[in-house]
Amino acid sequence: MFDPITIGACLTTASTAFAGLKKAFQAGRDIESMTGDLSRWMSAVSDIEQKEKSAKNPPIFRKVFGSVEQEALEAFAAKKKLEEQRYELKTFIQFSHGHKAWDELIAMEGKIRKARQEQLYRQQEIKERIIEGIFIFLLVCTIIGFGWLIWYLKSIQE
Repeated sequence: MFDPITIGACLTTASTAFAGLKKAFQAGRDIESMTGDLSRWMSAVSDIEQKEKSAKNPPIFRKVFGSVEQEALEAFAAKKKLEEQRYELKTFIQFSHGHKAWDELIAMEGKIRKARQEQLYRQQEIKERIIEGIFIFLLVCTIIGFGWLIWYLKSIQE
């Protein structure tokens, strides 16, 4: 699910990948040799953006049992950190490979985000909807059961 621990894990993954990218740029390596780090960074960015969207419109069970405000703050802080990393990455790429390389990278990021959305995020949304449905079902059963118990106790007293 989307919780602050997962947001922190995504930010750690992004920061680790970014540190590897930064070292590679400083060592003068080309983009082709950094695809693993770029892919991990882009995936983590995509995950954090998805978590931010989820924090803005959480399912009922997370509103009741989770800390939506903390989750939103974690996502916001992570997003700001990633914006700094994106700007620095953009600067590195544009200075070392030109503006066209940055545009190609953005196009690649869009493809990765779309693929992740089709695979992972839809599965997570379905899971959340199932859990939400179970939560609502149990809540309704509890309310009906409590009402029946009150009716039963009243009928015994009469």
